[in-house]
Amino acid sequence: MMTRFLRQLRYYLQEYTPKSFICFREGYSTTLFLNDLFAGITVGVIALPLAMAFAIGSGVPPERGLFTAIIAGFLISFLGGSRVQIGGPTGAFVVIVYGIVQKYGYDGLAVATLIGGVLIILMGLTRCGVLLRFIPYPVTTGFTTGIAVSIFSSQIKDFFGLRIEKLPVDFIDKWSSYTSHMHTCSLCAVLLAGGTLTLIFLLRRFFPRFPGAILAVILATVVAYVWNLPLETIQSKFGGIPSMLPAPSWPSFNLEKVQEVFPAAITIALLGGIESLLSAMVADGMIGHRHRSNTELVAQGLANIGSVLFGGIPATGAIARTTANIKMGAKTPVAGMIHAVTLLLLMLFLSPLAAMVPLAALSAVLIFVAWNMSEIPHFIEILRSDLSDAIVMVLTFLITVLIDLTAAVQVGVILSAVLFLKKMTDSTTVQACRILMMEESKQGLEDPDSDILLREDVPSDVIVFEIRGPFFFAVADLLSEALRRLTEKPRVFILRMRQVPMIDTTGLKAMRHFNSKCQEQGILFLVSGAQPAVLSLLRTAKLDEAIGKNHLFPHIDAALACARRQTLMETSPVPLN
Repeated sequence: MMTRFLRQLRYYLQEYTPKSFICFREGYSTTLFLNDLFAGITVGVIALPLAMAFAIGSGVPPERGLFTAIIAGFLISFLGGSRVQIGGPTGAFVVIVYGIVQKYGYDGLAVATLIGGVLIILMGLTRCGVLLRFIPYPVTTGFTTGIAVSIFSSQIKDFFGLRIEKLPVDFIDKWSSYTSHMHTCSLCAVLLAGGTLTLIFLLRRFFPRFPGAILAVILATVVAYVWNLPLETIQSKFGGIPSMLPAPSWPSFNLEKVQEVFPAAITIALLGGIESLLSAMVADGMIGHRHRSNTELVAQGLANIGSVLFGGIPATGAIARTTANIKMGAKTPVAGMIHAVTLLLLMLFLSPLAAMVPLAALSAVLIFVAWNMSEIPHFIEILRSDLSDAIVMVLTFLITVLIDLTAAVQVGVILSAVLFLKKMTDSTTVQACRILMMEESKQGLEDPDSDILLREDVPSDVIVFEIRGPFFFAVADLLSEALRRLTEKPRVFILRMRQVPMIDTTGLKAMRHFNSKCQEQGILFLVSGAQPAVLSLLRTAKLDEAIGKNHLFPHIDAALACARRQTLMETSPVPLN
């Protein structure tokens, strides 16, 4: 028992070993460090305006975004299952966090993030990392594009310099507020934000290796300061940025608050898990390594807990910063840790300068992020492809924008499952083989197993039906329906299962019920060609005993031979004594 426990413990320790430990174990050279150093510093500089912009867009002071990027960013790289993942606040959380803050305040957000972190850890420990990969692509495209639209709509106020006391949370109410306050538009804000956005796009187009966002924000800040433009800045709205990390502390919570924010915590956990694994999978494709999904989830959960302890907001894997990290030459998780240290140093020494950044410039950064997230080409591609996928994507998109991300993912996944079952149901058929083969015989048969059904020695009172496709709950009634449609009651009913790859509990129950019905009507029920996996389930359910072990045959030859023997036995004359 102790040996088994130690073996299991060793397996768990190996499975959840962070990639940083593995990289150090493999050997960490000076060359690797220099690559990681350059990439980490560059990404740290890139992350500075993004962290502040995501925080402001989320309805919290900019320093909370910096705290998140520093603490969560370090922990995700140090404990994570990816070699090059960069973590921190992301655009995906902006709309969700804003809604939670407006409804529950920062204290409610902190409790929800803490619970969400615990849930993400549990997902990792229960090995749900693989399951999150199975969320359909139309669903991820729909909610990602929906989040992008929501981010864009949330930045109109600062982009145009509108004077709105409190911005509504709902999408429609938000745009209604914009329309009614458009007369307060500031020309300076529009010109500065528009110029910043244009410069970011130009730098990304012609100098992709340059940190375009930070350069554009610096230039916008210099222009606003030199010309003393009447614009709202971080200093004027939030009172500046602290030059040090706060002391760690637990958020105050009680059972009532936990119950109140638990749905929000599920949203944070779900989105954090999905986004982090999507980012890690993108990174895998670029570097040729495989991440450890469950280890990554555990690290994400711990990072979110650590972020809350230092006054931060939810964090997850950042696809754009991870991509930049790779392109800058990062090789190991050390680059992500250096990125966090770089942000800490920038906050310690440059916080007075960062406080001068105009909010209009940061709104341009977020609109650029929203454009990158929108996945418009993929959105259009799915619209032009399968109708069911397009319906799932559009519905997920609309629910994300108009209602809630969690509801969007839930509805999208459920609808995808229903449509998948519909396709599987349509692909599973129960057909009368004898009629089918005769119809196909005009075109010529290549399947030797099917030729038997065309032979003249097949008894006329023997009917052969074949199930093609998975035999599961959605198609369980097809078998009884086949028997009801027969105009004459057969003496022998042979069910071919050679093309049944799987059968579920409902399918087994349907077969048991069908066998009982055949026995009641005096019909001999035979099964042929069941695959080993299906045959094993028949035995486990003891259905082989109910049907009769001598009525299960490996192929149609044996089943027909049994039917003919049965015919001979019933038609042979009884000898007179």
